[in-house]
Amino acid sequence: MQRPGLILLLSALLTPPISARPRRLRPEQPLNNRPIIGVLTQEVTDKEMKPYGSTYIPSSYVKYIESGGGRVMPIQLNQTSEEHEKIFKSINGLLLIGGASDLEKSEFSHTAQIYFRLAVKANDLGDYFPIWGTCLGFQLLTVLVAEENLLSKTVAENISLPLNLTSEASSSRMFEDFPAELIKALTEEALTGNFHHYGVTEQVFKGNQKLSSFYSMLSTNKAENGVIFVSTMEGKTYPFYGVQWHPEVNRFQWSPLYDFPHSRNAVRVASLLAEFFVNEGRKSLHHFTQVQEENRALIYNYNPIYVENFTAYEQVYFF
Repeated sequence: MQRPGLILLLSALLTPPISARPRRLRPEQPLNNRPIIGVLTQEVTDKEMKPYGSTYIPSSYVKYIESGGGRVMPIQLNQTSEEHEKIFKSINGLLLIGGASDLEKSEFSHTAQIYFRLAVKANDLGDYFPIWGTCLGFQLLTVLVAEENLLSKTVAENISLPLNLTSEASSSRMFEDFPAELIKALTEEALTGNFHHYGVTEQVFKGNQKLSSFYSMLSTNKAENGVIFVSTMEGKTYPFYGVQWHPEVNRFQWSPLYDFPHSRNAVRVASLLAEFFVNEGRKSLHHFTQVQEENRALIYNYNPIYVENFTAYEQVYFF
């Protein structure tokens, strides 16, 4: 769920895509089998959560990455650019979570911009670094590329939907390892949980040259007001991925007040996507210089708090 922001500028960062697919590793290049995904913390806005900390990460995102075979480093806000650059060189991917931060004024969006800039530069130099955005994170990825806020009202609040896959989905990296029967289920069964009020419409996406040349539109859905919005996308040249829906809830959120898909196929979708993104992180050879520094950075140093009595989450990490 997210409120619309205004304009988030990203000056002179993006070069025109030179191929339809991101740069791939040569077969002889090693993989990193100890990937660490940075999860950007987000400002606390709900008054019920404020007594526990100023920033947070729902535990469902942490479990999601761990279920795919990765580890998590929480990335704190309000650090210097130099500190974020050091973190960037130590992690193997970035996850931008859903929530309610402003796309222009929040420290969440400002910090995401730093990592986006670093990731674009790194990938241009052949240094593989993936980014995943969920819900608000998806929206922020469009703002960072379009250099303006293109969101409009696309309410799909507390509803699970099948995906309307586009022709580009069949050649996508995101769905490459999905068996045919699961792709079929994804288009027929309500496997994707939606909890948002705003999004990017199909018409706006196709009409914006920056967005349509940077991202492939993999799926769409219809909002409650009848508007068609983009629900899944991936970078054409860069390993950047976005879903307007929430794959992490399929396995790790259980409140009966919310329409979280928990069918066998819903769990399979979430499992494959978690593994996919972590495997993208394996292609990054970034690492900490010292084991002790790595150990201090990981999420294991923090304890989640039970919050189901006043949020949609079971557990949340506060910072």
